[in-house]
Parts: sequence; structure tokens; C-alpha cells
Amino acid sequence: MNWLRNFMYGRYGSDQLSMALLILSIVITFVGGATGLPFLRLLGYVPLGYAIFRMLSKNTSKRSMENYKFSMLISPVYSWFRRTKDRLGDKTHKYYKCPNCKAVLRVPKGKGKIIITCRKCNTKFTKKT
Repeated sequence: MNWLRNFMYGRYGSDQLSMALLILSIVITFVGGATGLPFLRLLGYVPLGYAIFRMLSKNTSKRSMENYKFSMLISPVYSWFRRTKDRLGDKTHKYYKCPNCKAVLRVPKGKGKIIITCRKCNTKFTKKT
């Protein structure tokens, strides 16, 4: 195991972009195998090769900048999934959008028909909780 540590010394290693490229490679290869298109299977090796290149690269500043740009690009997707997961797990509240300003409003469940007032624009609307 010491030889691997010595080999990887000074190299970039794995990060979020490398993992995403590996997953993309697996998906493309699987779809190519399922559809019977050999070109698609070969295309699946391109992200795999780039992921390996990134992991073995010694230009760590450039690789970390690539990972930073990828993180900034993908962060809205992560936050959307996190918000959706939090809303689905919330058993005591319902979420509504204001019809005027589209702000998300949280109201308690089980209160019947209530008048909801938006905190941003003071629009009032009636919903059943």
C-alpha cells in the first residue's frame, strides 16, 4: 500500500467532478449496452478517461478550479433536491406558493380552510390545509 501512497503523492486525486464523470461513464456504457449501440458504449470511455486523467494530474490548481466551476454549476440542483427532501419529510406543515410574488409559504397542516397572508407582498389567499 505504500507504493500507492508514493505514486499518488503530488497528484490531484478524486473529487466531485471526477465522481460525476465516473457515474456518467457508467450510465452511458449501460445505455449503450442496453440499446445495442457499440458507438455509445465506446463513447462511455471518454468521461472515464478524463476522470482518470484528472485523478492522476499533478496540476492541482487547474483541477481544483475545474471542480469549483462544476460545484457552482451543480449547486442549484443540490439545493433543489435538499429543499424537496425537507418538504417531503415535513409532516406538520404544507407549502404553498404566493399567487402574486411566487414566494414559498409554510402553513400548519390540519387547520382546515385558512386565509394565508404572504409575508413579502401581503397578498391574501385561501387554501385548505
